[in-house]
Amino acid sequence: MASTETGTAEKDPRDAAGPGSAGAGTPGSPSAGEDLSGLEAGLDALDTVVIRRVPVGQLLLKKVVPPLSAILLVLVVWQLAVWGKVADRTKLPSPHAVWEELVARWSAGDLFTIIWTSVERGLLGFLAALAIGTPLGLLVARVPFVRAAIGPILSGLQSLPSVAWVPAAVIWLGIEDSAMYAVILLGAVPSIANGLVAGIDQVPPLYLRAGRTIGATGLRGAWFILLPAALPGYVAGLKQGWAFSWRSLMAAELIASSPDLGVGLGRYLENMREGSDMAGVFLGILLILLVGIAIDQIVFSPLERWVLRSRGLSAASQ
Repeated sequence: MASTETGTAEKDPRDAAGPGSAGAGTPGSPSAGEDLSGLEAGLDALDTVVIRRVPVGQLLLKKVVPPLSAILLVLVVWQLAVWGKVADRTKLPSPHAVWEELVARWSAGDLFTIIWTSVERGLLGFLAALAIGTPLGLLVARVPFVRAAIGPILSGLQSLPSVAWVPAAVIWLGIEDSAMYAVILLGAVPSIANGLVAGIDQVPPLYLRAGRTIGATGLRGAWFILLPAALPGYVAGLKQGWAFSWRSLMAAELIASSPDLGVGLGRYLENMREGSDMAGVFLGILLILLVGIAIDQIVFSPLERWVLRSRGLSAASQ
């Protein structure tokens, strides 16, 4: 009697593993979990690319058009004021007269020399203030006795107008570059130190306890825990410190500068005042304004955006 071979067929071991496990034992073949993780990683990368790819037209609309519109509005109002005979009473120069003065300085070849003289002084003074203000801010923030002793003094110095230091600096140091640097330091160091103190005050105590647990104490704790955690407040203090440095330098160049030291923007502004050249005065004011804006936009604004974005605090990080 012939026997039937029903149910005797040998099954493939891969079928016994159940659905979704095909190829699980084959070398080099990814599992379902690996497929999903790879797919998620690819989607994350694609999402990042999409976020960073901004149309040129939209970028121009957001970054270029608003400031250009503001400049155009100022020029229109300025020219209307000139046409309205306001210049007869206030000696307001026309935009064209200021432009001609700019062209004259360009033709004379001293425009960039005037600008660079002030920028160099401002940057050197700011770097010196940074080297002094950072350890001073750490000391005030972490040592209660020092904070009680000089904390109020730093706040008072920050509110003191920089021009008040110019006469004292001239008496101490004479009409020299050192007097200008002294005024810059006295104006910028309190802002940098107070910015760092404010940033450290906002650091959660849990960070400090975690740092002590892994051995980050003393200078190591300050470098690896305090400064990175206080970076947003510190950057804000640096930005304000540069503003105070630039303002202090202009005050010093207006009062305590001489042609022998090199003509900076402040000295150029004073020379134009002595010659009653209102077009030159307005050009000096505009150049001081443009240099301040340029340094802020090139150095401090990108740094501030990077710090906020790295901590998820800006709209771009969402």
